[in-house]
Amino acid sequence: MKIIVLIIYFATMVGIGLYCRKHATDVKGFVLGGRSVGPWLTAFAYGTSYFSAVVFVGYAGQFGWRFGIAATWAGLGNAIIGSLMAWVILGRRTRLMTQQLDSATMPEFFGKRYDSKPLKLIASVIIFVFLVPYTASLYNGLSRLFGMAFNMDYSLCILIMAVLTGIYVIAGGYMATAINDFIQGIIMLFGIIIVIAAVLASKGGLMESLEGLAKVSDPAVSDAPGVFNSFLGPEPLNLLFVVLLTSLGTWGLPQMVQKFYAIKDESSIHKGTVISTLFALVVAGGCYFLGGFGRLFSDQVNPAESGYDSIIPTMLSNLSPALIALVVILVLSASMSTLSSLVIASSSTLTMDFLKETIVKKMDERKQLLFIRGFILVFIAISAVIALIQYKRNVTFIAQLMGVSWGALAGAFLAPFLYSLYWKGTTKAACYVSFIFGSGLMILNMIARGSFPAVFQSPINAGVLAMVAGLVLVPLVSLVTKKPDDALIEEAFSSYERKVYVSVKNALPDEE
Repeated sequence: MKIIVLIIYFATMVGIGLYCRKHATDVKGFVLGGRSVGPWLTAFAYGTSYFSAVVFVGYAGQFGWRFGIAATWAGLGNAIIGSLMAWVILGRRTRLMTQQLDSATMPEFFGKRYDSKPLKLIASVIIFVFLVPYTASLYNGLSRLFGMAFNMDYSLCILIMAVLTGIYVIAGGYMATAINDFIQGIIMLFGIIIVIAAVLASKGGLMESLEGLAKVSDPAVSDAPGVFNSFLGPEPLNLLFVVLLTSLGTWGLPQMVQKFYAIKDESSIHKGTVISTLFALVVAGGCYFLGGFGRLFSDQVNPAESGYDSIIPTMLSNLSPALIALVVILVLSASMSTLSSLVIASSSTLTMDFLKETIVKKMDERKQLLFIRGFILVFIAISAVIALIQYKRNVTFIAQLMGVSWGALAGAFLAPFLYSLYWKGTTKAACYVSFIFGSGLMILNMIARGSFPAVFQSPINAGVLAMVAGLVLVPLVSLVTKKPDDALIEEAFSSYERKVYVSVKNALPDEE
């Protein structure tokens, strides 16, 4: 049954990719779907790119174990800050200004917004370098579930996921990923609800599970009774850092922000805001809520020996074959949708923002498409190799890989991108400072973690520090550095202030 379900799923994904080839005949069509994607596809593309095996297996397992039921706050933060506020604050302005500047990627936006090729090049390098560990973490999370369901070799799992994602992304581009994301999103919505119900039922239902969680104690974490069943859990400060990184961090992730570039019109933004928020509420809230009951399975799993990434697969291992098939498809959907989003963002950035500006300057439309498709293969291959190395040498946990990636990207881009949409006084120098500080801090955190203050030794906490520091540094540096060209700024902001004239047939004059 599990194999049949997988074959049907894979055939559907590849078929959609081949069907969408007609939308991928030029660069704008391949990267942005011709800026004509409706609210449902955009909202589901945003949500499925947001939540992957990293969240379902890595974050839900680790933080559910650490914080108990209070980990659900991370899911609520993802829905309110990471989805609702992101769409309201960034959605419309991003769509208008990127169209006004004719930019298809985040580095291209920075380059045209500040008339700076070096800024564009640096942004493209940061994106390519730091999306790799995130992509590698997707494979690792998925491998745990494939191993549990099929006893499948980890290398084969990586090969299957990489090849199939590559086929439908290379064939159909953004439109293929958007349609597949919609299907995958529906699977995620219904799947997470069914899985939560089944897992809790195995422990006697919701109320009995909560009572069981209240009896769990861990002196190494807290001496307070019932702490894993409490409102804020045993570590409120660290929980806050998790909520901020996984929620506010999306505002600076290129693979997330670029979803706003492609949305069709004003009404689509309003509808997409509601759809995306509800999607996050169910999927992210459900994942973390499920993870919060991980300690009920402490007789079957020991994270100190097998790692936090083994918690969720252990919770699911006793389900029926039909439910295990559903779980595999659920996490596969989440991972492939995120992977497709990452490889499009990275390959288009490397081609259009780096290669075209430095090495192959005379690159027509056909060559750009060829290079983008080629780099999709390269990016998938590199991330797969890193995933294998990381797994065999046990370098770090999934959550740490994602923390490094999210922290560097959000720390570098969140502040300058946000201020660029709203404040005419943001300067080029401020963008450089944010780029260098955000990415530099996370590199230092990787190579010299022990030198950091205890609270910031975690990549997650360091990532939050990078984001908050950027929000402070950008306005401060902008106030003391050379102001941008007035004509350039007016051109960028003119999309917000466009005048529309209408004819009025029956109007009385102001004065007789």
